[in-house]
Amino acid sequence: MQTLLFILNNGPYGSEKTFNALRLALNIKEQHEENVRLKLFLMSDAVTAALHNQRPSEGYNIEQMLEILLAQGVDIKLCRTCCQDRGVTEQSLIEGIRIGTLIDLSQWTLDAQKVLTF
Repeated sequence: MQTLLFILNNGPYGSEKTFNALRLALNIKEQHEENVRLKLFLMSDAVTAALHNQRPSEGYNIEQMLEILLAQGVDIKLCRTCCQDRGVTEQSLIEGIRIGTLIDLSQWTLDAQKVLTF
């Protein structure tokens, strides 16, 4: 089984980087679910993508995309320092997403066969 690590840095809306990263992750899981393990680590403004009760006015919904990935068994963690800087708490997150540390990211990076950054 191949492990892929996605590291996201941009906020959920405004730029399409987070949206495109999640589109790719969803497609990989749909096409290769048996052969691929995905992990997502959100840093910087990307941590706000994990907030519960998003209500975008139009277009895509990042919360729904993350919930689908969680249901497919994808591990998703957020940078603790980035969360603290932005006032993001465990209680405000989509259920199943956890706050992690740089130690978690370091281990995930070492364990992954491929690392993609957005």
